[in-house]
Amino acid sequence: MRRVLQRISSKLILATVLGVVVVIAVFAWIISHSQEQALTSHVKESAVQLSETVKRSAKYDMLVNRRESVHQIIDTIGRQEGIEKVRIFNKEGAIIYSSDKKEVGKLVNKRHEKCYACHAADKPLERLSVPDRTRIFTLPSGERNLGVINPIYNEPSCSSSSCHAHSPKQKILGVLDITMSLTKVDLERKQLQLQMIGFMLCAVGAIGLVLWYFVRRWVGKPLRELQKATGAVARGELSYQIRSQRDDELGEFAHSFDNMTRELAQAQQKINQASKLASVGRLAAGVAHEINNPLTGVLTYSSYLLKRAENNSETKEDLEVIVRETKRCRKIVKGLLDFSRQVPPKKTLVELDTVIRESTKIVDNQLTLNKVEVELALGDVPAIRADFTQLQQVFINLLLNAADAMPRGGKVRLTSAVVEHAGESMIESRV
Repeated sequence: MRRVLQRISSKLILATVLGVVVVIAVFAWIISHSQEQALTSHVKESAVQLSETVKRSAKYDMLVNRRESVHQIIDTIGRQEGIEKVRIFNKEGAIIYSSDKKEVGKLVNKRHEKCYACHAADKPLERLSVPDRTRIFTLPSGERNLGVINPIYNEPSCSSSSCHAHSPKQKILGVLDITMSLTKVDLERKQLQLQMIGFMLCAVGAIGLVLWYFVRRWVGKPLRELQKATGAVARGELSYQIRSQRDDELGEFAHSFDNMTRELAQAQQKINQASKLASVGRLAAGVAHEINNPLTGVLTYSSYLLKRAENNSETKEDLEVIVRETKRCRKIVKGLLDFSRQVPPKKTLVELDTVIRESTKIVDNQLTLNKVEVELALGDVPAIRADFTQLQQVFINLLLNAADAMPRGGKVRLTSAVVEHAGESMIESRV
């Protein structure tokens, strides 16, 4: 499990899902809060309308002082589902009508929650705005209730009534108070919240699955292929190729990896070839060393015989040929020995044309066997400071590589000249 969580694809999915969860949660809270406010506002408006309906329904009965009819109206409305209490308070705060008969005649504290909207200030309010008429409070049982107070104003019809006329100076006769239960509203609100949470979980799950599929396909799979390829290269399988068909960044990385393995394979081949050449060089050095001693003996005896054959011209000519060719063989052997030695460079003034000619002589027999013809186009170049042996090694390698590149024979052209580059004179040699 820990290894799975450490993968890049897993981290990417987790980070994206967490971001989606935060965004969806914020939007869900905003939507839920807006719906709750809209639902509460709708309930408040309905409660205010109900309060107005009750007040208008009981208006005539209160004008003619038919208390039983008012009690019946309040009692009937108070029995409806969701209505907790319907009460009418007079100016002094006494309950004169109530759906609960036990409350009739009781006096309510003006600092009570149902009176606070009007009596919050030192001077009671004579006019109350519609939004301030509603209040939401929580009972000790945890149930929320909505209260609506509707002032009963002293209209001209009330102050002029013959049965119980009120003074025209009295602005408010009493207050109609309706208390409604919000249990049903809270239940709907919880259902909306549960639906929102369910939607959020489904959305997060769906987005997570989609992300898992595409991240696994577009990120996880290419990374596993690259991991497999690097493991193969680490084991020495330089011919391993990913051959990705993708055109994104990971596809470019895979193409670069394939190019790298091809270059590594070519470099490995060159290293192997250089190792073979080094082995051949060591072998040639050993052979040259073994040949050098017999050649020294042949040269010594042939030189001695040449001195004794002063009077025999025919024998003398033959011995001169033997001495000359023996010296030539010794020179070739010395060149092979110098070529095979790994010594620090000794820079001296050397003629580049001389280096080229000597290098050609050393490999002349091998080039002839490979049917490779050497053409020299050497210019008049000045002497340079360089290591004669190392320059010779360079040209020998170039000639041998050229011969290997022409298995059916051909022509190798070596040139040297003085050229101008960036305002400076330089010696250039081409093969």
